[in-house]
This record gives sequence, C-alpha cells and structure tokens, in this order.
Amino acid sequence: MSAFMSAFASLVGAFADLLQPLFQNASTAAAIVLFTALVRLAVHPLSRAAARGQKARTKLQPQIAELRKKHAKNPDRMQKALMELHAQEKVSPLSGCLPSLLQMPAFFLLYHLFSSRRIGGDPNSLLGHELFGAPLGERWHDALADGGPFGEQGLVYAALFVIVAAVATFNYGRTKRQMAANPVTPATGPDGQPVPGMGAMTKVMPLMSFLTLFSVAFVPLAAALYIVTSTTWTAGERAYLYRGTPATEAAVAPAV
Repeated sequence: MSAFMSAFASLVGAFADLLQPLFQNASTAAAIVLFTALVRLAVHPLSRAAARGQKARTKLQPQIAELRKKHAKNPDRMQKALMELHAQEKVSPLSGCLPSLLQMPAFFLLYHLFSSRRIGGDPNSLLGHELFGAPLGERWHDALADGGPFGEQGLVYAALFVIVAAVATFNYGRTKRQMAANPVTPATGPDGQPVPGMGAMTKVMPLMSFLTLFSVAFVPLAAALYIVTSTTWTAGERAYLYRGTPATEAAVAPAV
C-alpha cells in the first residue's frame, strides 16, 4: 500500500509540475482538479450507459405491468419472466451504480494521501501545498482557527461552499421545472410494484446535493476540491444525458 501511495503521490506531483507555469503556487490544487476531471472522463462512457439503461427501464414499465398482471398468482414465475425480459432487452438494474462505485477508490485514495503525515516512510510534502493560502491537507475547522470564516483560508472554503450551493440549487431548480412540465406516475420497482416511499424520496433527492456542503467542511481541502469538481461535472453531465427525460426518471437515477 505504501508503495502504491508513493506512486500516486508522484503522479500528483508530476501533474503539479506540469501545471506550475500556469498556476504557480496553486499548481497542486490544479493537479487535483485535473485528476478529478480525468477520473470523470474515464467513467463517462459508463454514465452514458447508465442513462440509456434508465431510459430503457422506463420504457419497459408497460411490459412489466403486464407480466405482473399475468403472473399475479405465481411470484416465482413472475420474477423469472422479469429477469428474462431484462436479459432480452439487455437492461441491467445495477448499471446506474457503476459510475459511482468506480469513483470511490479515486476519492478515498486522494483522501488518504492528504490525510497521511508520512508516505513511504518519508514526510508527506504535499500536505504543505496550498490553495490561496489554505493548506491542502487541512480542514475547514483549521481555517476557522486561523483567521475565522473571513480570513484568508476561510474565504477559500467560502468560495467552495458557494460553488456547491450554486450547483445544488441548479439541480433542485431543474428537477422542479421538470416535475412541473412532465407529471409522471409513481415510480415502480423491477416487479412493477410501486416502490414504498419512492414518491417522498423523489421530492427529497434534489435536496441531497446540499449535503455536499457538509462533506466539503469535514474532509481535507484536497478531497474537498475533488468533491466540488466532481459535483459540478455531475450537474453538467446529468443535464446533458437526461435532457428531455421525465423528472422522476432523472431524479431517481444515481448521482454520479
């Protein structure tokens, strides 16, 4: 693990050296943004596949309802028929989870790198790198202790909070507009049955973006940059991939 972390630290350092002529002292922060963008670009084909799968599952709802009616007295036969339908249409109920799952190792790797005092037995020099005076290895409470919310470091976090709040507001407003323009029937599960609590979840999910504010506040600044960059990418990607999609379908699709 230490050898792997050393290699990853060298990769971040190489990106920082590459960007140093453009970003000067903020080159390591820029390297993290670049790393995040490359990760999101790598999983983008899976995000496109997840969007196609979500639309395909929605189109199958009439057939699912028919199978449910036909095999209402035989749950085992109904489940088998549903599995055959999904296989025939090449639709996987789990495809939407893959983009999020594949990003988790990248995030935790970055989190661990900027939470470790030593890498490969040597002091972790990346912890001292800064973004406009805020060390990448420190957290919001450190910024509050050094100048308060409007100090040099506090203002860096304030800018990140503003970006996250703006993205969350965009997501919330977009979903509300879609719901008003495209009234839809209650969401159903793979067996065609209404999903318990899904109506309430559909209303709450747009607000989940605002929870990112808490994540940004409690992780190292480097990890916070990953979150902010990825969240912003997600907003633009979902707006593009789910354009013209009914509100509930887009809202229940996993955030990636």
